[in-house]
Order: sequence, then structure tokens, then C-alpha cells
Amino acid sequence: MYVSRVSTRPLSNQSAAQLSKAVAFFAQSYGLSNACTAHVPSRRAFTSASKIQVKGRDLFPEPEHGQIKRTEPAWPHPPYTTEQMRSKVYFAHRKPRDFSDRVALGMVRFLRWCTDFATGYKHNVEEPKKASDSNALTATKPYQMSERKWLIRYVFLESVAGVPGMVAGMLRHLRSLRGLKRDNGWIETLLEEAYNERMHLLTFLKMYEPGIFMRTMILGAQGVFFNSFFLCYLFSPRTCHRFVGYLEEEAVLTYTLSIQDLENGHLPKWADPNFKAPDLAVEYWGMPEGNRSMRDLLYYIRADEAKHREVNHTLGNLKQDEDPNPFVSVYGKERAEKPGKGIENLKPLGWEREEVI
Repeated sequence: MYVSRVSTRPLSNQSAAQLSKAVAFFAQSYGLSNACTAHVPSRRAFTSASKIQVKGRDLFPEPEHGQIKRTEPAWPHPPYTTEQMRSKVYFAHRKPRDFSDRVALGMVRFLRWCTDFATGYKHNVEEPKKASDSNALTATKPYQMSERKWLIRYVFLESVAGVPGMVAGMLRHLRSLRGLKRDNGWIETLLEEAYNERMHLLTFLKMYEPGIFMRTMILGAQGVFFNSFFLCYLFSPRTCHRFVGYLEEEAVLTYTLSIQDLENGHLPKWADPNFKAPDLAVEYWGMPEGNRSMRDLLYYIRADEAKHREVNHTLGNLKQDEDPNPFVSVYGKERAEKPGKGIENLKPLGWEREEVI
């Protein structure tokens, strides 16, 4: 009979440090306290996290380097004022005008149905019954959307929303290379849009940690959506830009409803004065002191989605192979209103070709 020998030699300082880090990471990952009393959160749809705000472990901590202190964004965010975000941004729908528009709208409606089903989104609820009603408790439906459910929806939507700009920018970049010609400014705007959507996702990940099931769903959705959009853009870029315009209409509606929920008192955790936007968001949007609440953050993100709606509806109105990008162009004559990177002259339904070309 053989008995395995156990080494009784003390660990070196380096080995002890590595073991300590491994134990600490394991404890944080599985929610173990210092006293090793384990608490495993209940498994729910799309996530294994039970808290609204991630505590203890940062999903993407700042790397520690000897010389680099911070990395500035490649595309600084244009400034928005509170008055602009609240008066110029609202839900609007562009009616389809031809077969291409109807195809794009139909695709968005199908995608919206799939996303609502997958994330358990239910917004419309009955009004609470009066206390004098005998069946007040049984007849009143509980409010469907909570802070946690909104974050599930945000994370899933933003993980998909960052795909179209990158795919379109990549394809136009490759076409410019093989065609040996300029792209007239479209590539930069499309890549900046993808970057902006990714910043939305990173901001929400500072508040919420997806579980393994949601990560798997995001992986599958990205694979299907990327390849589908890639093929569609090869055949009809105009339809794809109209599709994204309609998709951003849905995004503006989603954030408008969540802002209404917050302002109507349905999301008390976000209404708490101590709940502040993550530092990542404060730096990216340049949120001023005193305007860093969750409501302020949602106003900034909704304004971004409204800008993407304007940009893509406008690009869908242009000749894809000839027209320059009006959002980065310099106009010969001074104009009272013209497209730009900000939301000063925001047009919810996009600019018509004769207005900008």
C-alpha cells in the first residue's frame, strides 16, 4: 500500500502571495465572507448577481502601469446641456416610405419582440386598485420593471447596439482600401457610434454583473446579429441604416419609459440621493457636479440614442456611394441650422438629402 507524501516545507513568500490572491479571488467570485460563510444568490433569468450595484469586485479594474496614469478616449463626447437633453430629445417615429423602409421596420419589430421575450420586459401594467376594494390585493398586478430588470435589458441591448456601427465602418473601410478612393467621412462617424454604444455597456457593467447564462446569450446574439448585419450591408447599406434608425427609435422609447418610471417613484433605489453615476460615466460625458444621479445618466444615454437615430435616418436618405457625411462636413454658406456632432440642431426623423447635399 502506497501513501502519498505531503510536503511540510513552508511556502516561499512568492508562493504564499499567489495562494493568498487565489483564495481572495475565489471568495469574491462566489460571494464568500471573511468568515467563510457562503451565501449563494438565487439563480434568476439572465444573471447570477443579486445586487443592483456590483460590490467588492470590479469587472474591468484600471490596469496598474508604472508610467501611464490614464488613457483618454479616442472620441471625446460632445457636451450636452440639461436643457437640450430634456427639450430636444423625445420619442418620434419615421413612417416607412418604400419597400426598403418597410423591410427595415419589420426586422426591428421582430428583433424587439425577441428581446422583450428574452429579457422578460413587461412595462404596461394595470393601475393599482383602491384600498376600499375588497379584492385590492388579489386584483392589483405588481409593477413589472425593477432596477434589476432594467439593467438586464440595458446590458443586453447595448451589447447588441454596438455591432452595426462597427460592421458598417469596417465594410466601408475595406471598400475604400480595395477601391483606392476616399469614403467622404462616413467611417469615422460609424466607428464613433460603435464606441459610444460600448461606453453605454461599460457604464451599466459598473452597476451590474451578468451571470453565465446572460453571457452565453450575448455571445450567441452577437454571432447571429454580426453575421446577419454583415451580409445585409453588403447587399443594401441604405436598408441597414434605416434599420438602425428604427432600432434607435426603440432605444429612445426604452430610455424614456425608464426615466418616467424613475420620476414616478417606481425605482426607489435609483431615486436615492446616495446613488451616483459611476466615475467612468462622469468622466466620459463630463457630468457636472450636482448632475450625476441615475436620472441624469439616463438623460445622457437617451440623448446619445436620439443622436444615433438622427444620424442613421439621415445616412439612409443619402446616396451611399457618392454623398459625403453631412455630420462632419464644412458648409460653404453660413447656415442657421446644420448637422453636427451635438444635439443643438437635432432632427428626430433625420435630415433629407436636399437639406444637406
